[in-house]
Parts: sequence; C-alpha cells; structure tokens
Amino acid sequence: MIAAMLYEELPDEKVKCNLCAHRCVIQNSKKGICRVRENIGGKLYMLNYGKLIAQHADPIEKKPLFHFYPGSTSYSIATAGCNFQCEFCQNYDISQMPFRENRIIGQDSAPEETLMQAIQHGCKSIAYTYTEPTIFYEYAYDVAQLAHEKNIKNIFITNGFITSEALQIIAPNLDAANVDLKSFSNDFYKKICKGKLQPVPDTIKMLNQLGIWIEVTTLVIPTLNDTEQEFHQIAEFIMSVSENIPWHISAFFPAYKLKYLPPTPLAVLNRAREIGLETGLHNVYLGNVTNNVIANTKCPGCGEILIERTNFGIIKNKIQDGHCPNCKKEIAGVGMSHNFHKNNKGI
Repeated sequence: MIAAMLYEELPDEKVKCNLCAHRCVIQNSKKGICRVRENIGGKLYMLNYGKLIAQHADPIEKKPLFHFYPGSTSYSIATAGCNFQCEFCQNYDISQMPFRENRIIGQDSAPEETLMQAIQHGCKSIAYTYTEPTIFYEYAYDVAQLAHEKNIKNIFITNGFITSEALQIIAPNLDAANVDLKSFSNDFYKKICKGKLQPVPDTIKMLNQLGIWIEVTTLVIPTLNDTEQEFHQIAEFIMSVSENIPWHISAFFPAYKLKYLPPTPLAVLNRAREIGLETGLHNVYLGNVTNNVIANTKCPGCGEILIERTNFGIIKNKIQDGHCPNCKKEIAGVGMSHNFHKNNKGI
C-alpha cells in the first residue's frame, strides 16, 4: 500500500479524495468508488501501486493519437480498476475487477522497471491506458517524472473525470491526452457510466489551456448517443476549444452489458464525420472500421493527403517540418514531420 496523493483528512477519521471528480468522502475501513483507494485509520492509501495488469508496446495510432509522433510506438500500461462503470466497456475484465471480483491483481513493477521496458522497446512515449489512468495516478506520476528525464513523452488515455488539482500537478510531465467524450448528455453519463458529464468538457478545456496536445474520441452506440443533435453538440463543443483538435468517431460492437445492441452502422459514422467537418473541425477520423481513407490525414488548406494509414500503421507521411509540402500550411500536432521516424529510436 502506498499513501495516496490529493486527499483531505476530515473529522471522525473520514477522508475526502480529490483525485477524480467523484470527490469521494470515505469512512474509516471503507474504499472509494474506484475500489482501489482505502481509508485506513483516517489516512488514504492506494492499493494498486505498480501492479500492472497490462503492458504492451503499441502503435501510437492505436490509442488513438494521429497527430502525436505518428508512426512511433508507445509503451502502454494499466492497473486494474476504474472510476466509471461503463456498460459498454471492452476492457471490463480488468477495469471492473475490483467491483466484480473484489480483488486487485497485477505484476509488480517499479517505476524504473517500466521506464526501462519502454526504452528497451524503442518507444517514444509511455501511455497510461486500457483502464483509467486517474486511478493509478500516483504510479503514473512517478513514472512520468522519470520518463521526462529520458525525453520519453507521457500520454493519458482517459475518461476525463479528473480534478483540476490532479491535472495541474501532473501537467509539467504530461505531453498528450486522448479524452473520451462519451456523450453530451448528463443522463447518458449517469445511467450508462455511473458518472457525470460536466467534468469531462472541463478537462478538455483545461488540457488545452495547459498546452497539452489533445485528441477526442466518441464511441457511437446505437440508440444511446447516435443522434445528429448529439453529433452537432459534440462537434460544436470541440470546435469551441480548438478547430485543431482531432475527433475520433468509433464504431460500437456488442460488449459487456450491451451485447443486445447492434454494431454501429457505417452510414451513421459517416454522418457524424460529415457533421464534424461541416462544423469546421480540421481532422475527423473513423475508428473500428476497415476503410483506410477515413484514417488518412489531409491538409486543411489544400486537401492534399499528407499521412496515409492502414491497420494502425503509417504507409506514407509527406509532412515537412510541420507543414504541408504543397501549400505550406502548418499542420497541427506534435512530432508530425516525415523525418521523425528515420531519426528517432524512442529517446
């Protein structure tokens, strides 16, 4: 057990956790909503520090991040647990383990060991992913500090349900984030995810203000968040933050508690993409589909295909020094140039 960060001691041996937007008030000998933080004698401890239940070297495009060192690999790690209980979770076996099985398992890995694995795999970044990185925040914080000393970038793949305090503390060592904006309906978040909407757009705004590269993902679930009105609301919100934020629109496939719903029709995904582009977003991509054309990056100025992708890989990258070689327009992103892959071994 490791002492938790960001909590307050309250009377009667209670504590208030200020790490995620639930801000749980936890009685002595009880756990928070995430089930990985426990009040022991009026002190808060995390139960999953360094207990990695998943660790892989993935293409950065799999996160998905299309405008952050495209073509690189990211060492991806997770512990068991989550602060949401999404009924459509494809990783529910590890994210919901503390809820469903009342246990936390994983391979103990010191921050130095995780960093060494990232280096040995030639990764440009470390991604805190698969489950919600906020629930293993203290471990991510320690790894991220070490990674930056070696010029390895840090990425949160997150539901965005993090407090402003926690985000500000890790911000100096956080380089990018893909935020799930699951819906623009608080009822959806309450019923389907056991959370709330508002902290998520607040997180996206704050990430942008902090200068952290952002991409947004929305999983389109038939009958739950697949209306044109909702697509307009999400696209308009992203546009209000920045036209340069890429929006990934992903197809749903039956999973976990929503196995009775059908997969998302391609026509619905295409309409969502059209709405995103019509709203003014420069880069709107479709995920969990086989059509590679909608994964390509085009110049928002002249329409030239700049990055051609397939199966989470890069076929061709024409970007030169962050600009379109045809019309010279600057292309938003980090490490976008075609010569990155030739000269970079991960550090």
